[in-house]
Amino acid sequence: AQVVEPGSGERRPQRPVATAAPTMAGTGAGYDLSVTTFSPDGRVFQVEYAGKAVENSGTAVAICCKDGVIFAVEKFLLSKMLVPGTNKRIFPVSRKSGMAAAGMSADSRQLVTRARSEAHQYMSSYGEEIPSGLLAERLGLFVHAYTLYGSIRPFGCAVLLGCVDKDTKTPTLFCVEPQGMVYKYKGTAVGKGKQAAKTEIEKLFLNLGDDLTCEKALVHVAKILHKVHDEKDKEFELEASWISPASNYEFSAVPSEKLKAAEAEAKRMIEAEEQDD
Repeated sequence: AQVVEPGSGERRPQRPVATAAPTMAGTGAGYDLSVTTFSPDGRVFQVEYAGKAVENSGTAVAICCKDGVIFAVEKFLLSKMLVPGTNKRIFPVSRKSGMAAAGMSADSRQLVTRARSEAHQYMSSYGEEIPSGLLAERLGLFVHAYTLYGSIRPFGCAVLLGCVDKDTKTPTLFCVEPQGMVYKYKGTAVGKGKQAAKTEIEKLFLNLGDDLTCEKALVHVAKILHKVHDEKDKEFELEASWISPASNYEFSAVPSEKLKAAEAEAKRMIEAEEQDD
């Protein structure tokens, strides 16, 4: 486009109007738009945001006892019309292994399906149960693969994988995080109240140590979840499963009578502690 100079009749090119450069909103300042992009300080924001999805969910706890593994989760009641036991967050993987999840439930079910597939393929190929460490590592590799491609997103969940060896009856516990990292624990927690729950688990091991059985731990995990529950959140349903002598060393949900008794005892213990304070 051209403009005419006043009084001269000459035409000259019109100068382009400068426009502001587009700005990108968000915490990552443009580095959080793809899981394939590193920020200048070496962070992958999409994976960190997946971790935030885990921290926004109810707490999940797992403890490796001397005679097995116990899982417990804080399952928020999103509606008063929900049927008890629905929307499970603890799943069997094989007869001797199970998994508790925190984060997006739909994502965690995909990981459960993958873990079951790995366990089944190993059994079909070698005629024996897959070693717990190998299953955890394979699951970690699967989760990590979803942090490498721009066309997919990371899993918004963390899982606690517990197993008991068929022959030695040795229990093991692993945590698989959204970035694909795999850690082996004696006891740990994921979800909203994980820090407080981990502190309580450490105290439990200091007090009971090698004498901690699944039967004893049941009351304590119920106590931990009630203690770390935020009063601002909705009411929750306690879900618990174990691989222990009581279940013939096979994955099984804790019987409802035992769970109710443990929950009542946990509440009594919390009230007694509050009165002492």
